[in-house]
Amino acid sequence: KFIYAKDRTDRIRTCAILCHIYHHALHSRWYQARDLMLMSHLQDNIQHADPPVQILYNRTMVQLGICAFRQGMIKDAHNALLDIQSSGRAKELLGQGLLMRNMQERNAEQEKIEKRRQVPFHMHINLELLECVYLVSAMLLEIPYMAAHEFDARRRMISKQFHHQLRVGERQPLLGPPESMREHVVAASKAMKMGDWRTCHSFIINEKMNSKVWDLFPEVQRVREMLVRKIQEESLRTYLFTYSSVYDSISMATLSEMFELEMPTVHSIISKMIINEELMVGLDVS
Repeated sequence: KFIYAKDRTDRIRTCAILCHIYHHALHSRWYQARDLMLMSHLQDNIQHADPPVQILYNRTMVQLGICAFRQGMIKDAHNALLDIQSSGRAKELLGQGLLMRNMQERNAEQEKIEKRRQVPFHMHINLELLECVYLVSAMLLEIPYMAAHEFDARRRMISKQFHHQLRVGERQPLLGPPESMREHVVAASKAMKMGDWRTCHSFIINEKMNSKVWDLFPEVQRVREMLVRKIQEESLRTYLFTYSSVYDSISMATLSEMFELEMPTVHSIISKMIINEELMVGLDVS
């Protein structure tokens, strides 16, 4: 409050706001963090700030995205992480290392300055966790969207990086069991395309993925439960988009049993799809 009231330089105030948002996000106070970010309008002119402030802003946006993911706000998580992940320079933008390909462009003095900007190792954000959160968010948004717009020539991509990973997976002549985190997400995406939520779940939540990603979260059990619920809901939507043309009718009880969702949840998802004109069906509630 003292800095907000007394600072005349704007730089210290900007850093204080970013640290404030980072703190809220770290402690899962998503709405306070988001509102403070939106009310501060920092995103409008952050490109004019000096590099250390930009690094702090990038770290804050990443923490905001991970916080949104923990709370089940998948679209918000994807939007917050999109710029960092699509750049292909996450390590550099978060002040966690220098990219080797740019080494030739710098002289020794520039390199010293850039190394001074690095954040200490104990403050690093796990890049594999960051990429996994982004790819899983993209999967939950993109797979139902792809199923809904399968024959639409003007279909847009929600995430280019996610599509790139899918293409890499499709190009492999022999597919063994997934090894890396990316391969697990690609395998889960293929299962979700078929509406097979159990296989999708087994690829996203297993011992290997737990040790690499999910066990690093606070409130790990709540995050896993949220993920299972989201996978069930989005698999149901994908299944309806993909196979609705095959059915004359299907009972909600059958869908509820298939996707292990409660009847009111199934009813809510289908009603929302009808209202949004995504699904051309009628509900018989008699």
